[in-house]
Amino acid sequence: MRLKVIVAALCAAMVVSSFAAKVSKSVPKGWIEDFAAAQKTAEKEKKLILLAFSGSDWCGWCVKMDKEVYSDKKFIQKAKNKFVLVMIDSPQNKDILTKLAQRENPKLVSKYSIRGFPCSIVVKANGDEVKRFGGYQRGGPDAFLEKLDEVAESEGIVAEQAPKK
Repeated sequence: MRLKVIVAALCAAMVVSSFAAKVSKSVPKGWIEDFAAAQKTAEKEKKLILLAFSGSDWCGWCVKMDKEVYSDKKFIQKAKNKFVLVMIDSPQNKDILTKLAQRENPKLVSKYSIRGFPCSIVVKANGDEVKRFGGYQRGGPDAFLEKLDEVAESEGIVAEQAPKK
């Protein structure tokens, strides 16, 4: 009986860890993959959406962009003040994607006419494109944040200020 409990616990742990690995490979921490949910959040919070199109397991520039920008904690923290961050991954190994991403990502690649990776697109909550940044963005997180801030400012998006003490 005790052995069955241990085996069951180990199996459960393996399932949970494989699920966690699948999500972490497809979507960097701080990002989501559900565009419909992002649209609702952006509407509610008066933000823009940053769509990051990537080929995480085959595109060298995508891997570099992820390591240098998309996964940077400072970038994520600052960008989330004005943007809902959505990763749209198009890997060769579709097993690293969730069922939602397997179903929806190709539709978004088509909708936004993605011809090369990486590609970052700022859109409004309704999905209308505001600005496209094709290819790897040189200069690291600060340089890309500066470009994104200009786009947000042109759309009247201002981050909430922390209360002064």
